[in-house]
Amino acid sequence: MIAIQAPKSYINEDGITAKVGEYVTPLAKHILIITSPKAWQATKAIIEPSLEQKGIVYTVEYLKDICTKRRIDTFAATANQQKAELILAVGGGRVLDVSKAVGEVLGQKPVIALPTIAATCAAWSPITVLYDDRGAHVGPLPLSQLPIFVLVDSEIIARSPVRYLKAGIVDSFAKWFEFYPYLRNGDDGIAMELKAQAAKFAIEIFKKEGEQAVRDNEQKKVSPALRRTIDAVIALAGIANSMKDDVPRIGAAHAIHHSMTRVPELNSWLHGEKVGFGLAIQNIIESPEDQVTKELKWLLEHFASPLHLDELGVEDTAYLARRIAEGIKVPEKIAERLPFSIAKENVEKALLASMKASR
Repeated sequence: MIAIQAPKSYINEDGITAKVGEYVTPLAKHILIITSPKAWQATKAIIEPSLEQKGIVYTVEYLKDICTKRRIDTFAATANQQKAELILAVGGGRVLDVSKAVGEVLGQKPVIALPTIAATCAAWSPITVLYDDRGAHVGPLPLSQLPIFVLVDSEIIARSPVRYLKAGIVDSFAKWFEFYPYLRNGDDGIAMELKAQAAKFAIEIFKKEGEQAVRDNEQKKVSPALRRTIDAVIALAGIANSMKDDVPRIGAAHAIHHSMTRVPELNSWLHGEKVGFGLAIQNIIESPEDQVTKELKWLLEHFASPLHLDELGVEDTAYLARRIAEGIKVPEKIAERLPFSIAKENVEKALLASMKASR
């Protein structure tokens, strides 16, 4: 079995935010907008005239915390009360994930995704990642339908803090470094090969244009390098995530990320930053004599990802290492497909070995 999911249309066009009404009109007259206070502040003056010119009735609801089952159910109830025919998601990964899930639980109600940052591939990803009220990772909610439109406006993303773009770059190249061990271990299914090709292409874009894209984002300047980098973060990583077969797999770095979400002291780290740290630890487990390999180290350092346990801002590093290691939950059938062991003791040893003081 092989399955590939994708949005109906992915469009990266400067200024497309001002045209959102044109994309809504053929689908709905009453919509629910799910957004965050910051994202709506950045886009309200552009989006509202576009909707009003088309006579679209809209209600705005804010996601102020995280993507939980409770939040999804609340927004779904609001959508029903308002008789919304479509969900317009305006914001970052949490907003996009909540909105996709609302569309899903309402019977595949259409969703339009308008990402305002490029910190993850959530606009394209075929899952919604669920957390509990404390921010701890719960698991994925598979989606049977992706957004009808993913509308990417580089002019909006260029105004966002550059930290988000760096985190998105790191999260995207994680796809390659997490998939490659399976390939190396003989996992040569077509879905696996396609995932790897998309992820590797993204890496090449980041190597060639990532640094320029970061500089342009810092200057709030739209450029070809920034557009291509945004596409690599959202579309290429999304494509890699959207190809699957009947073989269960998990990225080791994401497994480490999931455990890190259960440590409240690390809540200030973005998703991609935690994943980047997980990549560094995965690499030490794979090649302890090499520590972090040259290519991965270059990428992590250039895009401001933490490499060492003592960079996480927690004084008791031994306790932190033990807690992260103990929190990693990977089913045995998946773990045995990797060419290295992510047993608790190996992860804890790698975490401690990552400390600057140990070098």
